[in-house]
Amino acid sequence: MRHLSEGVDRFQREVFPAKAGLFAHLAATHQPGTLFIGCSDARVVPELITQTEPGELFVIRTAGNLVPAHSPGADAVAAGIEYAVAVLGVRDIVICGHSGCGAMTALAEGHDLTGTPAIADWLRHADASRARTTAPAAGEDPVAALVRQNVAAQLANLATHPSVARALAADDVRLHGWVFDISTGTVDELDTAARPVLAA
Repeated sequence: MRHLSEGVDRFQREVFPAKAGLFAHLAATHQPGTLFIGCSDARVVPELITQTEPGELFVIRTAGNLVPAHSPGADAVAAGIEYAVAVLGVRDIVICGHSGCGAMTALAEGHDLTGTPAIADWLRHADASRARTTAPAAGEDPVAALVRQNVAAQLANLATHPSVARALAADDVRLHGWVFDISTGTVDELDTAARPVLAA
């Protein structure tokens, strides 16, 4: 914990004063333009990857960047999505998977999850991802293939949320699927061409 306390102290002494005007503005304004749904993995830091300032991203992080399809009942992920879309009016939503994802590795390699029942239950939200994953492309390992298919499947789940469905119908929001490669710093946008959009 000591390094965290030292980090807070350094933030207050060195970082905050340089951005005092921004934080004064943010104290009364919350208007992020993008909802970023990423993995809880500590190596994947949305603000670092996108080089955004405080206030620009509304971030939801879940194990495996999973987005449960809409269903009745209380759901923290659904509440966050609804708030970002219906209240804050974000214009873009990114679902970002990443290389070496522990959740996707467990599924692709068939790990025994009987000792971690909460994880096993949560990863059932990736059932469609596994169903979509056929033989990997030449040179692509099964985990990487599942990571990519999982982003596509979670985008489909995202579109089942009423706030997102309404915004899509009104052309008020755009959906994006990304895969971040930890070792190279590259970000690929998933579409029919799977073209790279960003590089370190």
